[in-house]
Amino acid sequence: MNPRLAAARALAAVLSGKASLNSSLPAQLDKVDERDRGLTQDLAFGTARWQPRLDLLAAQLLQKPFKAADADVQALMLVGLYQLFYTRIPAHAAIGETVGCADKLKKPWAKGLLNAVLRRAQREGEALLAGMERDPVVRTAHPRWLQKSLKAFWPDQWEAICAANNAHPPMILRVNRRHHSRDAYLALLAEAGVGASACQYSRDGIVLNEPCDVRSLPGFAEGWVSVQDEAAQLSADLLELAPGQRVLDACCAPGGKTCHLLEAEAGLAQVVAIDLEAKRLARVRENLDRLQLDAELIACDARDTASWWDGKTFQRILLDAPCSATGVIRRHPDIKLTRQADDIPALATLQGELLDALWPTLEVGGMLLYATCSSLPTENTEVIDAFLARTPGARELDLATEAGLRQPHGRQLLAQEGGHDGFYYAKLIKIAASRG
Repeated sequence: MNPRLAAARALAAVLSGKASLNSSLPAQLDKVDERDRGLTQDLAFGTARWQPRLDLLAAQLLQKPFKAADADVQALMLVGLYQLFYTRIPAHAAIGETVGCADKLKKPWAKGLLNAVLRRAQREGEALLAGMERDPVVRTAHPRWLQKSLKAFWPDQWEAICAANNAHPPMILRVNRRHHSRDAYLALLAEAGVGASACQYSRDGIVLNEPCDVRSLPGFAEGWVSVQDEAAQLSADLLELAPGQRVLDACCAPGGKTCHLLEAEAGLAQVVAIDLEAKRLARVRENLDRLQLDAELIACDARDTASWWDGKTFQRILLDAPCSATGVIRRHPDIKLTRQADDIPALATLQGELLDALWPTLEVGGMLLYATCSSLPTENTEVIDAFLARTPGARELDLATEAGLRQPHGRQLLAQEGGHDGFYYAKLIKIAASRG
């Protein structure tokens, strides 16, 4: 299959609200030649990254918007525009190959439309975009609701956040303490000719100068190292783990933090890791097996404690709550297409429900670490503020890290070009049991 067609079909499912790229793209990649899979991924993720900007440009080039049934043609047009403005593919190849895909969609009428739009974009696109630069959606390539939210919450940082969201993320490793120190593994990378440096905040983190195939990393198959962003790595040390503790990792998939907890403290009595979907837990099990670690995995709704909790309290809880993922847009650029402003209050409600449900499973004197990969205070400090107000036995603890910005509650890490993702942490201690 032509990589442009594969990328467009994956994107069409996203534009139609039926899927994310993580769910729609793999099936399309299976249909293209192996040598074209990298191009297909770049076309899909790159088009999603710049879609808000490209979509407004397309509106200038089209006489009328596409019908819902023609999301595939719309996606193909966006893929064509992405090639013209953000790749080194020659314009004649980008246009010709993209237009030719219309036949495979069984919509030959679209060939003339695509050809006219893309050729006009080739001639006039730069001038049209320059004339639209005053619009922050065009300038930042973020949907208007998100651009406005970031500007309102982070008036001094919002443009830097958008720039980081649009940049390609670095590849960051987490060294397994059970096998090597970070310095020892850096030496192994140097011997292998892999350029790398230590992360600033995570004691186990290493950032590579250039991304590489994980199979080329020393000891990857043996579990010496994993791929995980620096911000996500902070949770293991922030939890203040100690031998004999029983730990709950709620909403655990894909399992990077679960594994890190076990790497960081070999003497834990038990780690219980739960997630809503059994198929997501399969990925957690794969990660545990590669690292030769073990945890009790349970597929359930964490809020329904009657269905999974055995009544034995935990000394530590990690709640990596479902969120908008606005801090990891650079890794999942289709978030720009799939998230809407109305999602945020609903997510904040869910986050509060998870806190309320899990709090009784924490022993008095135990700690709960609340985390999200959101950049929006609505899901972060405001959720913690509301929880503390309604939970007399909860108190906030300081976080032992200089990463991020201090908030009314917790600390907010904002995405950094060349550095960590956007993330939020707050730590709570249970000083008294809830009154029955």
